[in-house]
Amino acid sequence: MQQTFSTSQKVKQFVFILFPILVTQFGMFSMTFFDTMMSGRVSADDLAGVAIGSSLWVPVFTGLSGILMSITPIVAQLVGANQKKKVPFSVIQGLYVSILMAVVIILIGFFVVDPILKGMNLEANVMRIAKQYLIALSFGIIPLFIYTVLRNFIDALGQTRTSMLITILGLPVNVALNYVLIFGKLGFPHLGGVGSGYATAVTYWCILIVSIVIIHKKEPFSNFDLFKRFHRISFPTWKEILKIGLPIGFSVFFETSIFSAVTLFMSSYNTITIASHQAAINFASFLYMIPLSISMALTIVVGFEAGAKRHQDARSYSRIGVTIAVGMAFVCAGLLFTLRESVASLYTKDAEVLALTSHFLIYAIFFQLSDALQAPIQGALRGYKDVNVTFLMSLVSYWVIGLPLGIVLAKYTDLQAFGYWIGLIAGLAAGATGLAYRLIKIQKKQLLEENKSSRTA
Repeated sequence: MQQTFSTSQKVKQFVFILFPILVTQFGMFSMTFFDTMMSGRVSADDLAGVAIGSSLWVPVFTGLSGILMSITPIVAQLVGANQKKKVPFSVIQGLYVSILMAVVIILIGFFVVDPILKGMNLEANVMRIAKQYLIALSFGIIPLFIYTVLRNFIDALGQTRTSMLITILGLPVNVALNYVLIFGKLGFPHLGGVGSGYATAVTYWCILIVSIVIIHKKEPFSNFDLFKRFHRISFPTWKEILKIGLPIGFSVFFETSIFSAVTLFMSSYNTITIASHQAAINFASFLYMIPLSISMALTIVVGFEAGAKRHQDARSYSRIGVTIAVGMAFVCAGLLFTLRESVASLYTKDAEVLALTSHFLIYAIFFQLSDALQAPIQGALRGYKDVNVTFLMSLVSYWVIGLPLGIVLAKYTDLQAFGYWIGLIAGLAAGATGLAYRLIKIQKKQLLEENKSSRTA
């Protein structure tokens, strides 16, 4: 990643890094997307069961993987400051943290999954499918967390195309395994929605193996000799990773878990409503990969420029990222409104589920506009290693504003289930406003310090 000066050069550089991240995020999320969509082709129970299982798993994974995202700004700033020799040690410590987190979450899952599902008042078959889906998925948790660290290392070097290629290789494996395990093809048992959990777990092992081989053998990764030396556990380094990562993780968790909380409240409705809501949320989350990818790209470029003390360039990249995100949001909103019935038909053939999903997708349009601001701004702030205020803003906007408002609208107005969606939209909008103010404040401070140091030099 080289320093650039003109706006057009910055845009080209940013898009060069962004596009592979975008493909990678769509590829990773597509595994959950295809799990839900293909399971819906079996029955409404399978769609609801897998969707509920996913809604419980996704916030846990995204929250914990958010902790591991600290590797990206750490490595980016080390490279930007020309301290490359320190990179392998930090990455290996990140791997240790990832393995510990994976083991802990598997152990906790054994004790909390049953009580949570029983508290949701689900139909017996839907509960069975959701539980068995989560058990199947648990076999892939350890490789997924390890791969997350390795991917953050790869991306922090600006080599985002490598992550893209790894994911592209994994996606057809996932879809093929879904096909044979969900529908019982080629002599495999007919597992329904549960089969998608096993398919995804196997896919996670595959992409981990491929990533290890690439890092070991291909430049520039092989230049860091990541696996050629044993590094002892360093709790001070763990502290650095967690100091940056925990606020990121909690921030991501507060955002994603709000959707799971809404799903818990949705369980008081019938299976048709649950399935429709989850199908719409699943597709809205699919589109969220666009601003999320822009956010991740901004963490890389802003982290690099901040590490090199080029704060004006970091500010320019932030503006470029937000502008692209907002433009893409309007395009997606228009397409979603026009094609919402076609999108709904991807998930189900049931007429009632299809009609209700189409209605939910109208609300999903407004998600895109708020996400286009809050996600990229979060990414820029992470590049500056400014994460604590973001964490607090996420807590307030989603859990103090969004969820309570949704509960009030759902329970005390005629909006019913749609009230939760309006609450979510309000929370996202509040978060975007607060984060924008924080980024402007940080960048003004950085520029003042840069101007002061240039005058004294």
